[in-house]
Order: sequence, then structure tokens, then C-alpha cells
Amino acid sequence: MQIHPTALVQEGARLGSGCVIHAHALISRHCELGEGVVVHPFAVVGGDPQDLGFDAATESGVRVGARTVIREHVTISRATKAGASTEVGADCFLMAACHVAHDCRIGSRVVIANAVLLAGHVQVGEHAFLGGGAVIHQFCRIGEGAMIGGGARISRDVAPFTLATERNAVIGLNVVGLRRRGLRREVVDEIKRAFRAVNVPVGNMRQIASDALQHGDFASPEARSFLEFYTTGRRAFARSRRGEAAERLGGGE
Repeated sequence: MQIHPTALVQEGARLGSGCVIHAHALISRHCELGEGVVVHPFAVVGGDPQDLGFDAATESGVRVGARTVIREHVTISRATKAGASTEVGADCFLMAACHVAHDCRIGSRVVIANAVLLAGHVQVGEHAFLGGGAVIHQFCRIGEGAMIGGGARISRDVAPFTLATERNAVIGLNVVGLRRRGLRREVVDEIKRAFRAVNVPVGNMRQIASDALQHGDFASPEARSFLEFYTTGRRAFARSRRGEAAERLGGGE
């Protein structure tokens, strides 16, 4: 473990073996860092949430998974409820000046680029990529393997494996990301078919997805996970631009 002399690690913080805490970083007493976590200068991990009603005496925390890298000026706020934690998974990469607000849940192997802002209670699935300067509204869900374009403004749930940009605009599937994960061609084709099943018809996306699941035409766990995303959650869903999405799918990339 390496802790620079000018770093501040408060009593009560728990750091796994091999952690590196660079100069001027702050790790609050409310933090639990897994093995090999690296925190760069001026990051603040475990600060109080930016919530006007929060009581600073609340015993809440932050948990960061093994081997995650937290770059300069990143802020990760602790949870708002006693006994709860803001969570960042293993093998994540949080680039400079991004903000993870209270009660967020970030899966493993997520990349959050520079200056991304996550409001409270946001959930981000594994393997997602959030482009620089994107802003995500509170309580939104970003599905597994989704890619959010730089500067996007997201106030709706974004389904797994999709590409979203601008204001809640889904423009297709993250096919390149799916292939890089080693999914078989037939699985990728089935996810494409599930995407079309939900995004091409006009109607209630929850009901359309539920009907598709009940018909049993989708066998792969990935395609079913895509459809199941639409049967849960509290917010509306980002919808596709049908022309761009069709072109994206038709081109295979």
C-alpha cells in the first residue's frame, strides 16, 4: 500500500492491500476501498452528499471495488441513509472531474469519462461507457454494456447494449462492444431482434417487452436481459430514432 504524505485518509477508512492514494486526495472515514484501488490527486471519496436535508451524523458510506482507478478531482458522495453505501464496482475507470452522487450503484468494468455528472440514485450496469461531459438525471438506469455519447443529457432509462446521445436519443445497439465481449454472432443477432421488437412498434414499451418475453422467442440470457430491463424501473425509457437505428443495425456496426 502507498499513501502519499500529503494525502488525507481519515481514521476508520478501510483500504485493501495494494491501494495507492496520491497527494492531496481525501478518503473519508466512511470509505471501504478494495484491493489495488488507485486514487489520484485532489479526488474526494466519501464526502457528504449534496443534499440539503442530509444529517452529517448519518452513518453511511462508499464502497469501491478492487482495481478501480479514480482520477484527479473525482468526487464520490456517500449515501443518504444510515447503513447504506454509494457503490462503485471493480475494475472501473473514473476519469478526471467526474461526479458520482449519493446512493449511486455503478457496476464493474464501467468507464466514466471526464466531467460526467451522475445525480443521486443513478444505476449503471457492467461494461457501460459514459462519454465526457454527459449528465445523468437522478434515479435513471443505464443498462449493461450501454454507451452514452459525450455531452449527452439523459433523463430516461437507457436499455442495455444501446447507444444513446444528445437528449435521450437512442441511435442503435453497441454492436462493437458486444463483439469485443466475445458474444457469439447468433447471440448478437438475437439482441438485434429484441431491439427491433421493442423499438419499431408504436406503443407501450413495457407491455411490448413483456409480451415478447412471454412468447418465448428469445433464448439467450443477453436478449432476455435486454427485454427484462423494460419491465422494471421507475422512469420512462429513451427511445430510438428509428431511421438511424435501422441504418446502424443494417450496417452490422
